[in-house]
Amino acid sequence: MAERSFKAEVQKLRKGEGELFHGEGILAVTKALLQSGVAYVGGYQGSPISHLMDVFADANELMQELGVHFEASASEASAAAMLAASVNYPLRGAVAWKSVVGTNVASDALSNVASGGVTGGALVIVGEDYGEGSSIMQERTHAFAMKSQMWLIDPRPNHSLIVDLVEKSFELSEASNTPVLFELRVRGCHQTGTFAARDNKRPPLTVWEAAEAPRRDVSRIVLPPANFLHEVEKIEHRWPAAIQFVRENRLNERFGQDADVGIIVQGGLFNTLNRALELIDVSDSFGDAKLPIYVLNVTYPLIPDEVRDFCAGKRAVLMIEEGQPEFIEHELNTLIRRADLQTQVVGKAVLPRAGEYTGAVLQEGVTRFLSEWAPGLAPPAAPKPPAALSPSDVPARPAGFCTGCPERPIFSAMKLLQRELGQFHVSADIGCHLFSILPPFDIGNTTMGYGLGTAGASAFKARDKRAIAIMGDGGFWHNGLTSGIGNAVFNKDDSVTVIIDNGYSAATGGQDILSSRADNAARVTKHPIERAVRGVGVRWVKTLTRTYDVGRMRDMLREAFTSKETGPKVIIAQSECQLNRQRRVRPAMRKAVSEGRRVVRERFGVDPDTCTGDHSCIRLSGCPSLTIKSNPDPLRQDPIAHVDNSCVGCGVCGEVSHAAVLCPSFYKARIIINPTRWDRLRDRLRMSLIGMWQRRAQRALARRAF
Repeated sequence: MAERSFKAEVQKLRKGEGELFHGEGILAVTKALLQSGVAYVGGYQGSPISHLMDVFADANELMQELGVHFEASASEASAAAMLAASVNYPLRGAVAWKSVVGTNVASDALSNVASGGVTGGALVIVGEDYGEGSSIMQERTHAFAMKSQMWLIDPRPNHSLIVDLVEKSFELSEASNTPVLFELRVRGCHQTGTFAARDNKRPPLTVWEAAEAPRRDVSRIVLPPANFLHEVEKIEHRWPAAIQFVRENRLNERFGQDADVGIIVQGGLFNTLNRALELIDVSDSFGDAKLPIYVLNVTYPLIPDEVRDFCAGKRAVLMIEEGQPEFIEHELNTLIRRADLQTQVVGKAVLPRAGEYTGAVLQEGVTRFLSEWAPGLAPPAAPKPPAALSPSDVPARPAGFCTGCPERPIFSAMKLLQRELGQFHVSADIGCHLFSILPPFDIGNTTMGYGLGTAGASAFKARDKRAIAIMGDGGFWHNGLTSGIGNAVFNKDDSVTVIIDNGYSAATGGQDILSSRADNAARVTKHPIERAVRGVGVRWVKTLTRTYDVGRMRDMLREAFTSKETGPKVIIAQSECQLNRQRRVRPAMRKAVSEGRRVVRERFGVDPDTCTGDHSCIRLSGCPSLTIKSNPDPLRQDPIAHVDNSCVGCGVCGEVSHAAVLCPSFYKARIIINPTRWDRLRDRLRMSLIGMWQRRAQRALARRAF
């Protein structure tokens, strides 16, 4: 169950010639694929293109009508390997994933398809996860494009242009026999816009028709001597063909008025740049700048003639290239020298070498450039702003698990076990569970990649203390079964692996996977992880079907750590992702309430008269609904623990307190909506009895006082 349904929005994909299409960037890209006659689509979810994969899945019915095959790939490598269909056949195909991590996973297949080349247009849509909202290492797809000589499109964030460039990218791929990387930044994915639609096209050749008439060209297979010829073909034929296509179709753009200085910018940064220029009165909302701007919608390869024509007669140009190394700036200098121009290239000298180029960053960098090279355009010196808050003035707010997350009690149990056995090495993995490295748990020493938790622990051979690895169910099916569990069996690793089975690929948006327990009409689910683990040879396997039982979780971990049995030990910790559960339960609950049916909701609380204000429960849980409030006892100053209304009733706060023998202050309440007559009668009886006992206790206290 994905975190968002696009069932309603995908109906817009049926719009035809001349109709206006309005929607998010991911919908515009999907519409462009269908207008281009794409024959197959695949990919693996991951921000910022997770919702693009959800759109593909929800549009599967329309795709089938058009003869388009959609594959929810097991990994980015699986998706990239789909492009093999375009090697020998005139089939247009598109695959999508998060970059750069997804591109790393897909690199073997991508290198092969880039070497042998393609016959049909091959498009790789990469969600460029760089900058302030990123969750991965700060690297760029540009390096991979250069390494494998795949053309890189970085479109200006404009729906009409993005749609046109998707279609042109297929043509570019076919004209140069080279796969094309189409880079979508997070704002491009989710911005809303309008464009004039065109009719969807059924692919001239479907994948089923191609399979019935197989073709073979051994020169496209990467083996000697063909692999040596591929390199020559890249330089002598594919590269010139790409240069010619980009130039003739004017894929790059020019904005602004003539001046003796100019700006060259990556297409994806144009809107941010234009806003920065607006703020210093050098441009307007429509991009009519007071100096020329050369927009690189194609950032690799650069077009020598276009660079020469733009830079000729200019004293200096500012190269705005986000991230490092400054590949484009280096190549720009080379092209200008070869053209024997004296234009000065300014780039990282006035802009940061690392980090996202926000509007404020670009405003400052452009102002520095103009102050030196075009003082007439530079804004007057602004008064010095008041001192900004320093990082130490802002309270830390680390990311954490959601309210009711079933992964939180696993790490609470580990904290309790560490009290008994001491610290141990924890090899973490990619997924929600990686939040364990932050307070209040502070558990996790390394993370090597998606599904590589167990492999990351393989160097630690146990003597007195075993290493522990964490892996999610998404990572398990993506990579962990072979690289982690299979590797541990083969090498007789005596490690402990906890596989967190929450029923979905939760961190990427709640997509179904092989072990999901939900029904899926288009995919096969309900394949237990335990069966797969035993299938590769693990003997010590235990499954806990309720992770919220902190005591049992701790005991099972202790058993795995102290077992005399050698070889890998695997614990499968099962409980449904709370976000997905709430997406399913809350609508059903609201419907039942509106229909007048009896609904019972559980939540937990803290007895203010019992709580001592120790806060150990918070340190061992970290649930967002567990907070503090003022102590009602005037003789005590420490604030007491408090459960706010975001509580979903998972009970882990009370479970932790019980397992850790902390205190008895937690209670469970059942909230009844639309109560029956019996519920009301029972409530009156309870309140009467409680009131009677309270009055009796108050009288006894009064007698003692006198």
